[in-house]
Amino acid sequence: MTATTSSFPLSDHSSPEGRTDRATVALNAAPATKRVRDHRVDALRGIALLMMFVDHMPQNLLNRLTIRNLGFADAAEIFVLLAGYASWLAYGRGFPKYGVPETLRKIAIRCGKLYIAQTLMMLAFVVIIRTWRNFTPVPVDFLEPELAYGLSNFWRVFLLDALPSNLNILPLYMVLLGAFPLMFCVIRFNRFLALGLSFALWLLINIDPSVNFPNWLDPDGWYFDPLAWQFLFVLGACGAIEAGRHNGNLPSFSWLKILCGGYLMFSLLEAFPWTQWGLPTIRPLALPSPDKSTLAPLRLLDVLAIFYLVQSSQLARQFSETRLGQALALCGRHSLEVFTVGTVLDLIGRLIFTTFGEGWLFQVVINIAGLWILYCVTVVYERKRNRARGLVKPSEPKQPAAS
Repeated sequence: MTATTSSFPLSDHSSPEGRTDRATVALNAAPATKRVRDHRVDALRGIALLMMFVDHMPQNLLNRLTIRNLGFADAAEIFVLLAGYASWLAYGRGFPKYGVPETLRKIAIRCGKLYIAQTLMMLAFVVIIRTWRNFTPVPVDFLEPELAYGLSNFWRVFLLDALPSNLNILPLYMVLLGAFPLMFCVIRFNRFLALGLSFALWLLINIDPSVNFPNWLDPDGWYFDPLAWQFLFVLGACGAIEAGRHNGNLPSFSWLKILCGGYLMFSLLEAFPWTQWGLPTIRPLALPSPDKSTLAPLRLLDVLAIFYLVQSSQLARQFSETRLGQALALCGRHSLEVFTVGTVLDLIGRLIFTTFGEGWLFQVVINIAGLWILYCVTVVYERKRNRARGLVKPSEPKQPAAS
């Protein structure tokens, strides 16, 4: 670069033509300084979504290899933590950049999309189960009896007063995203004050789990108590702020990585399904499973350890740049579409397993077909998004390189 610049004669400065030529050559010679996107968060969210697809079919043998059997936490914790992380990137930086009205409008649109997806999944569940029941019996646990055998109270679903099993995480996301403007104000005022208030509310719920949102289908309330899970969402937002100060990385401390790795090893030994694998149980303490509804401390520490090790690792960043990492990141970028389609596929897979058996043929076909469909969904929506941004113009012929 220096040699090229010094080779220009001084006479170039004496005329407009010379200045133009020099500027053109320098512009062509200078490397493009484009900010490289960090795909680790997208890839980790993609992994979480695919694990949720596998986990929501109890008969699926592949779920023995997901993190819910390898630790205290599961994919739901990762999903909510990264939702908070992504919300800060999308809306936390949007308030000062685009203004309050525009950012609030985007948040409202996103909440509306979440509500539509929740409604479509609920309708799909009812239609598929009622249709399937015309040919073979369907266990009542596929859909709560109040909805499976009568639709007189179906209006409660639209008001989020009735949350069936496997259809309860999007309402949590809607509540947390709807509360994000308030979280943003407190975080901008003082990030540690926001963390302290959020922690205090989480601690209160763990002390008194009866404090919850009402759920007509469950007297205990929402399966994911938003008053507890908001702490994980706020931690994700604050993690995005800290990572933004270090080029997308969390500060790397060897002692903290060792501590996180040691805790995850303890979590693995405690949660691993030893009996399912025909192995002797070697749990150090044989602790009971930590409560998921209130986001028990053991689950919280588990997901935070995973997130820190990933977001402070350059090896994880390099993996996210590989073809497999990019495929996972593609799923993460279209999380709503993948989750919606995956949840409906879960129901179909459960019905097939229940009706026709859980043999290896059905195991292989359902898993391969389901994962392939989800990947195709991401490809379709990625092309749609690129066309909307003007990055892909299929109808426009390619121009010669010289032009």
